[in-house]
Formats: sequence, structure tokens, C-alpha cells
Amino acid sequence: MSKILVVTLMVVVGLGIGITIGLLLPYSNTNSPLSTSISRSTAALSAQEEIKSIVPLDQIVSGGPPPDGIPSIDSPKFTSVKEADEILEDSELVVGLNVNGDIRAYPLQILVWHEIVNDNVGGVPVAITYCPLCFTNQIFNRTLQDGNVVEFGTSGKLYNSNLVMYDRTSDSLWSQGLAQGIVGKYAGVDLQRIPFDVANWKEWKELYPESKVLSRETGSSRPYGADPYGDYYTNSEVLFPISNQDDRLGLKEIVIGLENNGQYKAYKLQDVEDKKIINDEINNKPIALFSSFPFMVRAFDPVVDGQALQFKYNPQNNTFVDILKGSEWNFEGVAINGELKGKELIRLPYDEGFWFEWVAFHPDTELYITQP
Repeated sequence: MSKILVVTLMVVVGLGIGITIGLLLPYSNTNSPLSTSISRSTAALSAQEEIKSIVPLDQIVSGGPPPDGIPSIDSPKFTSVKEADEILEDSELVVGLNVNGDIRAYPLQILVWHEIVNDNVGGVPVAITYCPLCFTNQIFNRTLQDGNVVEFGTSGKLYNSNLVMYDRTSDSLWSQGLAQGIVGKYAGVDLQRIPFDVANWKEWKELYPESKVLSRETGSSRPYGADPYGDYYTNSEVLFPISNQDDRLGLKEIVIGLENNGQYKAYKLQDVEDKKIINDEINNKPIALFSSFPFMVRAFDPVVDGQALQFKYNPQNNTFVDILKGSEWNFEGVAINGELKGKELIRLPYDEGFWFEWVAFHPDTELYITQP
């Protein structure tokens, strides 16, 4: 968030009364309830019970814009690392993705204005999603359980101050934070999450110099490079309603969230960065969190050949050594030396974002406490 755009915006609320605010936001806080129609039209159904929903409808609020008021990118164009380097600063963040060797980066300076990119990466239809209000990034497989491939757009609505998408096939509403349909035909249907990285441009371009990078040629005119949310990421404000608050961490502490069989656990990003490796388990499932670079955390299933490995960090070459076999592993989860050379760990998807969002969706979450 290296550049900030602060302007004066006249927002019309209520009965046409204008108020002036000093921050340009794609959302304006009208707090209007969800229409009882799941379609993009404004017509309401006669009875709320006609709607299939797994969350309280009155907790889905308007963020201000209409459907597609924040335009998704549906025909993304890409540029090279060399060309992108003329635009991106080293400290800017990108969402990184590797599917079947197809490596791509999506700068947050573009995602902040669009929130959804419908793409096809490594032969897999995917949706790259970003909710600036929660600092949540998530990548989903757009092929649903019934085999349908859908395209997502922004609905203009929020649930727990988090992005609510809609699909252009059924007009069902989907929660980014839940990775699940919440209203309409697909209510209760899970989305498959795909592992991703959030990385500084400096590290990403060094790790993946052949990466494709999302171009500013989006078909929309936006002041890319300026962040419309200003100091929102660091102040104490949460602009929209949330169903649960928890003071174990600051509202906007960035956490990594994991789940196993209904048990949820959060890890402070700073703790993972500091420790480099966290060996833990969730509901009796072993996990390993690796951190070799700022912001970049990767979660792995550490079970190899039926044995759960424990790792320690090797600062000499920025690798990880498993205590059981003494093999050396890189940040990709591949054993590069030792008895297990050539073995690969299975990478796990996770949630990353502000604490207030994670705990709103998962009020019973455990919180990892660092050991001395």
C-alpha cells in the first residue's frame, strides 16, 4: 500500500441527502439490508422463506455499488516481469499463483479496484479474489461440484464486512470468507480453494522471473497505483457490521487461518515470519508452516510415507531440515538433499486476512500462542 489517493467524494445516502467524506472508497456505507431477491433485478420476492439461504439475510448488507459496480476482470491480459518492473515498486504486494507450472502474479494495486479476476491458469478455471475491507485474498476453482464452470462478479453486498460474490449462471451469492454459496441455488455448496502466495514484488520477481503479471490493460479506467482505502488498513475502523468481535488480537492483525474437520486455528503472520517454521496440529492433523520471505507463508501436510515430519529452519541457506531423517527441504516443499530427496509435501490452502474477519466467521477459533 505504498501510494494513497485521498480525495473528496460526495456520497448520496438515505433520502438523497449528500454527505462529504475525505476518502475515495469503492464502497459507501449505506447499511441497507439485502433485497429478498437473489437475482440482479430489484424486484423482491413476496416471501423471504422462498429464498434458499444458509446465513441470516439481514446480515448481508449493501456495500453501496450495484452488482458489477466494481467490475471484475473477465478477459485478463498479462505482461512480463521486466515490463511490470517498470510500474511496480519492490515493496508492493502481489497475489502469486502456480497451477501446473503456469505461474502468474496479480498486483494488489489492480485487484483493489476490481476484487475479482476470472482466469484460466494451467488449464484450471480460477477466480482470484481480493476483499480490501478484510485484506483477504482467496483463489477458487470455478468448476463447481455439479461440473458447471461459473464466472463470478461483485454483488455489491457484504457479509461480515467481507466480499460477497455472485455467479453469472444462477445469480447465487457466495461468501469469499466462507468459500461457500450463501444464498440461492448454490447455497451451502463449497468452493475448492487453491493455494496461493501474497508476496512483495521484490521477492516474487526474483523467485519467478518468468512469471506472467496481470496487466493494467483491464478495459476499465482506474488510477492504478493509488490505493482508494488510504489508511484504512492501519486505523481501528471496521466500516460494516460483523457478527462477532474478539479482543485476543487487534482488529487488523493479519492472521493465517486453517481448518480441519470443523476445528479452526489462527496464526499471527508476524509469528510465522519470526519463527520461520511452525510445527503444529489441528484436530490431530499435523501441519507445517514455512516462511522464507516477508509476507509469504506456505502451509504443508508434513506426512511423508506415513510419518509426520517435524522441521527446523536452516538460516545458512534459507531451507528447512526435517528432524527425523535430516533431509533438507526448500520453500516449494521439495526435499533437495538427504534420504528423502525428491519427495514433495502436499501444499494446503488457508485463509489470510485481518483478525476481525477470521474471528467473525469462526468465533470458536483457537489462536496459536508462540512458545519461548
